[in-house]
Amino acid sequence: MCLAIPGKILEIKKNDETVFLIGKVTFSGVTKNINLSLVPEAKIGDHVLVHVGVAVSIINEEEAEKTLNFLQGTGDLDELFDDLIKDK
Repeated sequence: MCLAIPGKILEIKKNDETVFLIGKVTFSGVTKNINLSLVPEAKIGDHVLVHVGVAVSIINEEEAEKTLNFLQGTGDLDELFDDLIKDK
C-alpha cells in the first residue's frame, strides 16, 4: 500500500530553482530532506503530505494530526517510521 505521511516543514533550503526546492521536514521526530517542488508556495511551519520523498500537498495541522492518529490506530505508523529511518 502506498501512503502519504504528514510532516511539518522546519527549514527550506534557498536556491533559485523550484524544480529542486528542498525542505527539512519532521515526521514526529524523524527529520528528512523532502522535495518541495510540487508545493512551491509552502512555508516553514506548514504541514505537508509526503509520498516517496516528495511533498504532494499542503494540509492544515488538524488534518495532519488526524492522519497520524489514524495511522497509529492501524498499527502502520511504526512500520512507516522504520522505513523513513532506513532511508537516512
